[in-house]
Amino acid sequence: MKRALPVLVLLACLAVNAPAGAQDAAAYTPATGDAAVDRHLADINEYAARYPAAFADEMSRYYAVPRAYVEAMQQQPDWTAGDIFMACALAQIVGQPCRAVVREWSRDHEGGWEAVAGRLQAEPGSPQYRRLRSALEATYRRWDRPVPEGEK
Repeated sequence: MKRALPVLVLLACLAVNAPAGAQDAAAYTPATGDAAVDRHLADINEYAARYPAAFADEMSRYYAVPRAYVEAMQQQPDWTAGDIFMACALAQIVGQPCRAVVREWSRDHEGGWEAVAGRLQAEPGSPQYRRLRSALEATYRRWDRPVPEGEK
């Protein structure tokens, strides 16, 4: 029993501190109405888990969101990096502050990001939504990150 206790404690610590794995990524469903955007947002979650400062820099520098706001959002249990990206990129495209889109998502996200984007007049297939996809591509180029599987 004495030998088993340290092993159990170590396993418990590893389980608590383990990064989000494939199961968590598979469970994330942003429901944007665009499978490619969904894959990007799930991949952004993985990127931001490894490089939270780089993610915050990207949002601050290219999406005009105060870094402190991004960092505070990263600490919120109900917000993923993919959702933060979607809120702030969508906000920039429709000419609203990120906080307004965050409030809209928090108020009602029953239909996923597709419904929120629709309420903001940026539904999938619209010129605004094409700008969102271009913003995702630009972010991936800056990160020098490969396109998520399924895109090729």
